[in-house]
Amino acid sequence: MNPQIHHLYSVANKSERLIIGLMSGTSLDGLDVALCKYSGSGRETKIELLEFTTVPYDPSFKDEVKSVFSKQQVNLEKVCLLNEWIGTTHANMILRCLADWKIKASDVDLVASHGQTIYHAPKSLHKHEKFENATLQIGDGDHISVGTGIITLSDFRQKHIAAGGEGAPLASYGDFLIFSKPDEDRIMLNIGGIANFTYLPGSLDADKVFCSDVGPGNTLMDALIQKNFPGKFFDENAAVAKAGKISEPLLGALKENPFFDQPFPKTTGPELFNLDYLNLAQQKSTTQHLTLPDLMATVNRFTADMIVKALRSGFTSNDHFKIYSSGGGMHNPLLMENLKSQLPHATFKTTSDLGINPDAKEAVLFATLANECVCGGGIKYGSGRNGIPTVSMGKISFPG
Repeated sequence: MNPQIHHLYSVANKSERLIIGLMSGTSLDGLDVALCKYSGSGRETKIELLEFTTVPYDPSFKDEVKSVFSKQQVNLEKVCLLNEWIGTTHANMILRCLADWKIKASDVDLVASHGQTIYHAPKSLHKHEKFENATLQIGDGDHISVGTGIITLSDFRQKHIAAGGEGAPLASYGDFLIFSKPDEDRIMLNIGGIANFTYLPGSLDADKVFCSDVGPGNTLMDALIQKNFPGKFFDENAAVAKAGKISEPLLGALKENPFFDQPFPKTTGPELFNLDYLNLAQQKSTTQHLTLPDLMATVNRFTADMIVKALRSGFTSNDHFKIYSSGGGMHNPLLMENLKSQLPHATFKTTSDLGINPDAKEAVLFATLANECVCGGGIKYGSGRNGIPTVSMGKISFPG
């Protein structure tokens, strides 16, 4: 037996495993690095978040990724070069974190890397008849594995697509294993660049787990700030949006898109919700004169309204939701106020109330998917419903 496969076999049979989860989102603020201790798998998964940090990206890194991000036409050589370069950069970031935490790389069993999404193309968006759903994340797993000496799982979204899904959102799998609670229906709301939610039934019946994107999270707000304030990346404390007034004509135009009427589950990305989308809505509503604060206030409310619409359309029986938030949007006070005012009967908490730092949740999710890939695989989700395939995800890269 190949010694690397034998080592992976021994990892799968350990009573406890140390797994590093990595997440690099569309906001490009940095690499989330979560060191987690796992035991068990499936519904018996036990997790402890030992360390977490976000390693900030420097301006050069951001500029390189932006040169190929969410664009239909890019320099193919640059994509090729960035695939390896990002993997090596992430490997070095892992090693720096381990040094800061005084942990040896040899003590870590697995790395789970989401990679850097540069394009997401569900069929509902690309509309090419002969092609199916597609997505592309770069930051090669072999370079992470060789660079750190740790077995690495990466490229999780491809298996999801191969099995009939859209490659996103993947939150339902980890959410169910980590956050489900008997006799309590829960909604796990993640507001990243794109907002998505997972429904977790109190019956603990995986067949009833439900997960979908709902529309823009921070992506339009962040894009506006980055365009108008070079060097800033988000509307800190919603200061700009709070100074503006909502434009009802623009808000109505923003909501006029077939995506919002598509059935769940569905996915989207900055390929649709970007500044071009906003500019077109301004033209339709003749609101090109709006000030930046008014634009920010309107886009903020747009994000909130589409989250509320999705929750209400998915759960029409009542709106007494127990919502556990995560992602950068949960730090936007105006966005959260816009949500709470429209869902007065809902209980709003964060995943910190469930023992997981909400800023670390996405990185923890991928560590959980790696643990399940290597040690589990016995959970059946959604009776094979389209969009929620029962699969183990992650390609395995050995360091030698």
